[in-house]
Amino acid sequence: MTLAVRYKSARTLDTASVEPSEPGPGEVLLAPAFVGICGTDLHIFHGDMDARVAAPAVIGHEMSGRIVRVGAGVQGWQPGDTVTVMPLRWDGTCPACLAGHQHVCQNLDFIGIDSPGAMQQRWTVPAATLIRLPASLALDHAALLEPTAVAVHDVGRAGVRAGERVVVVGGGPVGVLIALVARAAGADVRVVELSAHRRLLAEELGLTAWNPVDQDVPALVQEWTGDAGADVAFEVSGAAGGVDTAVEVLGVRGRLCLVAIHARPRELNLHRFFWRELTLVGARLYDRSDFEKAVGLVADGTIPAERLISRVVPLTEAQAAFEALEGGGDVMKILVDCTDDSQGACA
Repeated sequence: MTLAVRYKSARTLDTASVEPSEPGPGEVLLAPAFVGICGTDLHIFHGDMDARVAAPAVIGHEMSGRIVRVGAGVQGWQPGDTVTVMPLRWDGTCPACLAGHQHVCQNLDFIGIDSPGAMQQRWTVPAATLIRLPASLALDHAALLEPTAVAVHDVGRAGVRAGERVVVVGGGPVGVLIALVARAAGADVRVVELSAHRRLLAEELGLTAWNPVDQDVPALVQEWTGDAGADVAFEVSGAAGGVDTAVEVLGVRGRLCLVAIHARPRELNLHRFFWRELTLVGARLYDRSDFEKAVGLVADGTIPAERLISRVVPLTEAQAAFEALEGGGDVMKILVDCTDDSQGACA
């Protein structure tokens, strides 16, 4: 048996013993090491995704770990290899897949949401989802590869270029990662964030952060850009006010990249889109090249993973970790330690 964190109902998780599945043809059995809790996991925790998540459901998709066994036909992988997982399974036959956009497959299985996830001591996944890790990369740091791949994809979708001025609205984990990836691409970046703790962290990472409550962000952008406005804005807050700010700060032919999941429709100042010839682009998930670039950025320290990890908890404390993130405060990224040594041996 193996221990797993399961979503039971709104705001209720349990830690249960489950029977791990043996890897079939083309599959591998993993021993997850660390699993990050992300905003989507919090949506599940709140019960907002009950129409999609069949309780009891093992959750989690930001992970690192080691291969335990490989199934028949798996080549190029062996027990002991360190890996992360790109948690996407597409059908290959829908119009999106046939157009080359498998990551937004119209029948996508997002592993950890639509099927069992990583927050367990043993986890079977298709070998095709594996991303190899360099031996030098610490496994706790590697648990940040999935959100870093999101940031790489977002920056690519927005077409950020060296010398451009970029505003990131929302300074949580993904927002800070977007800011760091954009800076690595040569952009001049500002972060807009309500939380004093997250602003301080952004500033410690060399980013300029603004408080939208106490500061007039559009006025600051005009001063910063010589009245030109920002070239790119990322909306990562998920709030109506964040959408307004992201639109307001853009200059002529600026690009707004929508990253956050908005649970309800938002009003949008379409006149400003007309007046300034703005562009709105959506950004969802990632592809393999985004993951591979993310590995390099975390491995070489461009993404200072250790600074973004607020705490690490064992599987048995997952409920408290979700509640801590739900309450905000002085937390950024919490990892769940799934290793056998953290909570007792597993058969």
